[in-house]
Amino acid sequence: MLKADRRFVVSHVGSMVRPPAMIPFLQKQQAGEPFDQQAFDACLTDSVSEAVRLQAEIGIDVVSDGEYGKSGTWAFYVHRRLGGITWRPFTEAEAKDPTIAVISGRDREAFPEFYAEYDARVLANARKTPRPIITAPLVYTGQAELQRDIANLKAGLARANGVTGFLPVVAPASALPNAKNEFYRDEESFLFALAEALRTEYRAIIDAGLDLQVDDAFLPIMHEKMIPPKTLTDFRSWARLRIDALNHALEGLPPERTRYHICWGSWNGPHLFDVPLKDIVDLVLEVKTGALSFEAANPRHEHEWKVWKEVRLPPGKVLMPGLVTHSTNVVEHPELVAERLMRFVECVGRDNVMAGSDCGFSQSPLAGRVHRSIMWAKLRALAEGAALASKMAWR
Repeated sequence: MLKADRRFVVSHVGSMVRPPAMIPFLQKQQAGEPFDQQAFDACLTDSVSEAVRLQAEIGIDVVSDGEYGKSGTWAFYVHRRLGGITWRPFTEAEAKDPTIAVISGRDREAFPEFYAEYDARVLANARKTPRPIITAPLVYTGQAELQRDIANLKAGLARANGVTGFLPVVAPASALPNAKNEFYRDEESFLFALAEALRTEYRAIIDAGLDLQVDDAFLPIMHEKMIPPKTLTDFRSWARLRIDALNHALEGLPPERTRYHICWGSWNGPHLFDVPLKDIVDLVLEVKTGALSFEAANPRHEHEWKVWKEVRLPPGKVLMPGLVTHSTNVVEHPELVAERLMRFVECVGRDNVMAGSDCGFSQSPLAGRVHRSIMWAKLRALAEGAALASKMAWR
């Protein structure tokens, strides 16, 4: 990861609201309609280049490709890149089981009127997605698409000055959270085979000279899907197995070029039943990455900065707290960003903190969480706030 002299490094979680030029292509992709692949590829390359330039211009140090090349969500894009999966419609029982159905949980049970409107608007196609079934060995088959994304980001970086790049990818816990295993002998064998397949993607990004971010929203949000009837102990056992699988996928990769991102699902809803950070912080710190990215600006979790007063940060680990959030269209003031950042400095030291965002600004290719113009304003506020905090920390 980039190291800066006497200032905080600024990055974000990766996913960005797609530019207008891409929308017609994405709409046809989502609808399964034919489109001009050559024209889309040219548009994608140009859009990534623009995104890199704009990030650099407003003061982002470690930039992404906006996840523009992913044809699905931040997690389920990988379904196109894996072999060994077949698909079938959910049974009636599966659709009602919160541990299987992706769009489910205690929050939706508590606020049915809100979610009836929200899901219809934001997640209209989510319930129509069939269930993945593991019927053969899991293998990574997405090299061509991955190399395209790598090439587009590197081309953008070649035209920008003073910035480095990262690509977000999915963790084992979040890649196939509702899959039914009909091939491997048990859950552990399935998860480690999945980790082995994902390692191909992880290694290719590192070998290309880019940083790696592993996204794992499903690890925290399974808490509200499992409890009750299961207990916190049950949930932690479930999570630990998946962290072990992730560490298997990360084995041999340089920690200083990797980071782990968690959030609480990050849709802009109530989140009344999110697992407290204090209940999982020891687990997520076991992940063998150099940095930990997490939500710290949204009103359900901002108070949890105090957790870091008591937690011992492992040597070499850096925190990347979210200092601006996707959960509101209100643009944070740079002074507030600086104040939030300095809270973490007081807990773990200035050399162990970098500035980030809560989560991605786009939930899927066609579902931005804030307006694109507001996204850029928030990222600018993030960079400006980090600059203010740098003056405080390095007087």
